[in-house]
Amino acid sequence: MRMREASTDRRRCRFVKANCRRQLAGPRLRVYRPPVRENPRFNFQDAGGFMRSRISLGAIGAVLIAGSACAEPQERLNPMIGLHEQGQPLFGMYAPANRRARAGAPAAEQKTHAQLAQETLGFTGSDYVFSGSMEGNIERGLAAWTPYVEALMGAGATIRTHPLVVKTPGIAEDLEAATRNIGQQLNTGVSGVMFVGVESADEVRHGLAAMRFGANGGTRSEDVGNAPKYWGISEAEYREQADLWPLNPEGELINWTIVESMEGLANVREIAAVEGIGVLWPGAGTLRGLFSTRDESGQRVLDAEAWEASIQKVLDACKEFDVACGFPANESDIEMRIEQGFSVFVMNWGEAGFRTIDVGRQAAGR
Repeated sequence: MRMREASTDRRRCRFVKANCRRQLAGPRLRVYRPPVRENPRFNFQDAGGFMRSRISLGAIGAVLIAGSACAEPQERLNPMIGLHEQGQPLFGMYAPANRRARAGAPAAEQKTHAQLAQETLGFTGSDYVFSGSMEGNIERGLAAWTPYVEALMGAGATIRTHPLVVKTPGIAEDLEAATRNIGQQLNTGVSGVMFVGVESADEVRHGLAAMRFGANGGTRSEDVGNAPKYWGISEAEYREQADLWPLNPEGELINWTIVESMEGLANVREIAAVEGIGVLWPGAGTLRGLFSTRDESGQRVLDAEAWEASIQKVLDACKEFDVACGFPANESDIEMRIEQGFSVFVMNWGEAGFRTIDVGRQAAGR
């Protein structure tokens, strides 16, 4: 009970400064390790283009020497969780990627994984690196993602400087495959997994179990792949620390869950109530499509009021159950979304995304 109260209190300190955690729980003492809660039981059978001076090989050197903005604060292996515990908002970007040429257009120049990694390290304003490349096809996505992560390591990145978050394919369609997919992704060194298209609390519980080793009540396979290498720790240390926060306050993995369907919206309170979700998101782009129709000329027409109401419904559930809420913001709306209560943001790679992070950081006092 003490562990649960402490975890809840910390999360209610959202947007309070860095001494909040110390005021609530005192210094973080390694000699005391709270008991780890098991999962509740469940029942069922963008490519970067030309970059201005802010992105340069000189900046990469600064990253390797001093660490990027991702490295705040230093007391957590996963700095994203440290920012959550400090009540600070998070700003991240999609990983840079090679653009696909349009039909009939000449093939675009393809950057190597090493070049994409250098590009990633050249921008120091992001708290994490995000990829949605595995949502549709895990095998094809992993084939491109794995060498990119290896290139990041070769350039000097670790979980401390560039924590990684990825989308996993839908869970409900194939539960066994979902468990396997999540394990494969974690083995690449990611520190966060986003569940897409979630429509029920049971889906979330199944996915959360797949993020935890059996010793912690989960269903994740015992192999760890290259994850310890990206985290910069031994395999034994990885097994100890690669558990789900905030179910385990000492865990360094985080879950994101996205609601983006009518059924998901109908069940959003039950979804938000599942213990173990780190960040809940409205799927703003998908929801926009759900609330759009075509007029007589064939043009798409958005019911802006209904679309915004769906976003606010997810945010209300986040507030009710004290879960951080995420949003894919842009330069024109990020200040408004911060004021509304959203605290985790992801932007597309490129100059517009860089500007959005600048605006968001200034608005949040970071």
